[in-house]
Amino acid sequence: MPFQAILREVNQLQDVSTRLNALAEQHPPMSEPLMAIAGTIRNAATLLEVLVATKGPKPI
Repeated sequence: MPFQAILREVNQLQDVSTRLNALAEQHPPMSEPLMAIAGTIRNAATLLEVLVATKGPKPI
């Protein structure tokens, strides 16, 4: 089902965002840009999740 595949990608994007935040903490000179990128990725994941919730099959 395509919606399940999208949700798997959402999980992967959330994981990437988490890892980038961890890298930002470990590398202070790169902290600000890494956190900005992590936030953008997290926002994209949220939008995909909303798309699935609004367009996907409705639970019974």
